[in-house]
Amino acid sequence: MSRDSSPLVGALWAVVAATSFSLVDVIIKFLSGDYPLYEITFFRTLVALAIIVGVVTPLTGTFADLKTRFLGVHLLRGMFVVAANFFFFMGLAAMPLAEAVAIFFVSPLLIAVFSVVFLGDTVGPRRWIAIAFGMLGVLIVLRPGTEAFQIAALFPIVAAAGYGMLHILTRRIGATESAASLVLYTQLVMLAVSTAAGLGLGHGYFDVYDHPSASFILRAWVWPTPFDSLMIVCLGVVIALGGYSISAAYRSSAPAFIAPFEYVAMPFAIFWGVAIFDEIPDRFAIAGILLILGSGLVLIWREAVARRREILDAPHRF
Repeated sequence: MSRDSSPLVGALWAVVAATSFSLVDVIIKFLSGDYPLYEITFFRTLVALAIIVGVVTPLTGTFADLKTRFLGVHLLRGMFVVAANFFFFMGLAAMPLAEAVAIFFVSPLLIAVFSVVFLGDTVGPRRWIAIAFGMLGVLIVLRPGTEAFQIAALFPIVAAAGYGMLHILTRRIGATESAASLVLYTQLVMLAVSTAAGLGLGHGYFDVYDHPSASFILRAWVWPTPFDSLMIVCLGVVIALGGYSISAAYRSSAPAFIAPFEYVAMPFAIFWGVAIFDEIPDRFAIAGILLILGSGLVLIWREAVARRREILDAPHRF
């Protein structure tokens, strides 16, 4: 199947992924005040791996699909996933849900800048203007120099950089790797890192900082209550679904087509923030969110236009 042969299927997968990840954000924010991040990650990764190996792989292919010739790339993808997850959720523990998600959506802007710096790509004036407006939106949400600013708000930016690198690597190997294998190896890396973090931090000796983000990563291991255990199991199920869905989306359709559908997560974040956490964005946050989302969509649109021009201008053999 060609990567661009089923855009509708890719769009549906992307919407499922965005919905799943919005639920992940809600559950983790709900649990962030009582449990350490490495513990939540450890248990939900075990559940996700069980689903991938025991359910997804048998239903969508064979265990041979999990074999790979790109183990190093998979492990690197896994480390970017770990960085994106840990930094985003550390930020989420200390700031409103909608603002954290909005800042995270600077990833298209960062990818555009990285492509110029590291790959020598050319970015036209319209895309540079979009990048400038997006960064302005980030500054409005962050509000540096005011009492509203907090260091934790920088964590989603780091997470966005990791997420952008994840998709660059997915694009590199996605044509030959199954969606199940793309999820499996990232989850194995996540399990290894969370296990190491639990062994090193589980005693809680380093939890001496009075800050939600620091406590979320450094607090001692606490056995979950029955209800919270159920929440963590649900978290693993949703993570497996979201990870498989986003991998399937980017394998089945062009990134420039898929990326806008990920922005479905933003209205979800605003809704969950208001309905569950009583977080109502103020006018500055709303203005910044709109600038970030608008600039990201413009960048995606301009990238699609540029790719079409490259195809049309390329020499053809008849």
